[in-house]
Amino acid sequence: MSLKKLLLLALIAALVFGFFALDLNQHFSLEAIKAQQAVLQDRVSNQLLLAAGVFFAVYVLVTALSLPGAALMTLVAGALFGLLWGFVLVSFASTLGATLAMLISRFLLRDWVKARFGRRLEALDRGVEREGAFYLFALRLVPAFPFFLINLAMGLTRLPVRTYWWVSQLGMLPGTLVYVNAGRELGQLDSLAGILSPGLLGAFVLLGLFPLLARRLLDLLKARRVYQGWHKPARFECNLVVIGAGSGGLVSAYIAAAVKADVTLIEKHAMGGDCLNTGCVPSKALIRSAKLAAEVARAPQLGFSQASATVDFAAVMQRVQGVISQIEPHDSVQRYTGLGVEVVSGAARITSPWTVEVNGRQITTRNIIIAAGARPMVPDLPGLEQVPMVTSDTVWNLRQQPKRLLVLGGGPIGCELALAFQRLGSQVIQIERSERLLLREDSDVSELVTGSLRQSGVDLRLRHQVEAFELRNGLPHALVRAPDGAETLAIEFDCVLLALGRIANTEGYGAETLGLATRTDGTLETNEYLATRFPNIFAVGDVTGPYQFTHAAAHQAWYAAVNALFGNLKRFKVDYRVLPHCTFTDPEVARVGLSEDEAQAQGIAYEVTRYGIDDLDRAIADQAAVGFVKVLTVPGKDRILGVTIVGAHAGELLAEYVLAMKHNLGLNSILGSVHSYPTFAEANKYAAGEWKKAHAPQGLLRLVARWHAWKRG
Repeated sequence: MSLKKLLLLALIAALVFGFFALDLNQHFSLEAIKAQQAVLQDRVSNQLLLAAGVFFAVYVLVTALSLPGAALMTLVAGALFGLLWGFVLVSFASTLGATLAMLISRFLLRDWVKARFGRRLEALDRGVEREGAFYLFALRLVPAFPFFLINLAMGLTRLPVRTYWWVSQLGMLPGTLVYVNAGRELGQLDSLAGILSPGLLGAFVLLGLFPLLARRLLDLLKARRVYQGWHKPARFECNLVVIGAGSGGLVSAYIAAAVKADVTLIEKHAMGGDCLNTGCVPSKALIRSAKLAAEVARAPQLGFSQASATVDFAAVMQRVQGVISQIEPHDSVQRYTGLGVEVVSGAARITSPWTVEVNGRQITTRNIIIAAGARPMVPDLPGLEQVPMVTSDTVWNLRQQPKRLLVLGGGPIGCELALAFQRLGSQVIQIERSERLLLREDSDVSELVTGSLRQSGVDLRLRHQVEAFELRNGLPHALVRAPDGAETLAIEFDCVLLALGRIANTEGYGAETLGLATRTDGTLETNEYLATRFPNIFAVGDVTGPYQFTHAAAHQAWYAAVNALFGNLKRFKVDYRVLPHCTFTDPEVARVGLSEDEAQAQGIAYEVTRYGIDDLDRAIADQAAVGFVKVLTVPGKDRILGVTIVGAHAGELLAEYVLAMKHNLGLNSILGSVHSYPTFAEANKYAAGEWKKAHAPQGLLRLVARWHAWKRG
């Protein structure tokens, strides 16, 4: 650190230390000011300019050093100087002090922060360059954080000082006026009876209503800015147009129809989206068939001397399509038409914030919900176009079983399909470039899933990287870089399955025309209400994230639909606090809330309670004694922070914890609930029992033991 920085830091530290050491903060209380009110007002009356100058200097110093007391001084300004002069003094003093605080932060901290968090700071700088003035104005008008934090944070950005000055000056004017007026009214209070005066009551009403009114004003200003250049229709054909009939789109349309809104649902492919046609439903149908094959293979463990079955792969895949057909009516055009939804088959294109074109028809609508989903990521690897390739979307078209299936990816989709195809008779080679599978889960979870895949016969290659594909003697090969980086392996296969994640569909329906922003991961950017930059255009599901789960899309759909239709009256922030997910490997993996890795990364204190399912009676009887229940709780308390379950029926077992967390029930409540015997659900009760055992009151138990001994004589 340079000498200049050290000297400035020492000066600031000395001033702050002196402020508290000399107990100067005692003067920054309403009682102290009220006690000296007569003296102060007398000095203001006799020496106005001097008093104003001293007040101005103190206010600037307090604000620049981020000391407590600025809000009180704003009230004092109204009480001593009146509405006009108090407003003028505070307005300029607060802006000057805030700017000095910002410059101090920039001088002392920006280089240090940049050296350690350069990438994050660059992203922040880009956002500030794009929306900095308006964002600062919003924080000044309706402060989401204390003003001193805003000063320090903005100092870390490249926001020009000139911009910071005028935006702060303008943004703080309404709040300053309200506070100074409240101080003026308080200054005129001579007795308790004055509390009921219309002026004082009005001042406090303004203090309460100001954040709401300011937020409403800010929304109007932002909307006017965003909609500038677009023509809004005088009348609308619909209340809501939904683009995409996957989980998020279907639920959005359902809710809109249920509250009697006119809603149009547009889908260019198949109703039900990915989940019904290429995702959840077909994969679980395939996993069910694969599970039977695994059961037959281990029949001797269940007491059968002979058991056999021949897999008819084509019949298995035909059954998958049959399952889709059985569930299809739940998501059909007929059902939604019966609910009151207008369903249109075609490619939608947003042509303005209030119009959507489909099949040559222009539909005017007050609101739009984008539920365009996502697609499998296909890497740009040399030679990929020369070899037989499927994705999680197209694998369901297979009717001839690949003898050697190469699976790229170690996430949930890759692990589920690798295990299923291995059990059905393919030799699966699974490639994952990381050091373990299921990176979003804890390492002990990955370890169990890895063991299961390898025990089933999957040739799992961790820390391997596919670099290219080629044909050798007409046979497809993958060129794979080994972990040491020195050797390139040529792995022969019959078909490659890409399971490398999914990319949000953000093109082809007009998002580019409207300039809808995307995040670094490619998803549509939305706020906490799921609105895009246009307050009447929302996005749900995989197209916006952050969770690519069917139930997450349905969960978001409620918020988007309600905010779209009733947002002028009341808006709801989407709540992700209790959002479960499940990976359907064997054993299953299910989680809600924090994992250990996440808690450590976020610096959240926690305790771990663990119960091994290998000790559960029902699991032993079912030959499924593998896995565990792991519960994270607040240290010393039974409040649940997160739960991970690995084992048979983990997805179903997790529901009890989801309910408990949603309704703020702790482990004591689960322990006090009766669970049928013998069931897998008892694992939850036993896990709660482990927590109780670890937190038993030892001192009280020793006293009880003595009491029992005394009772025995």
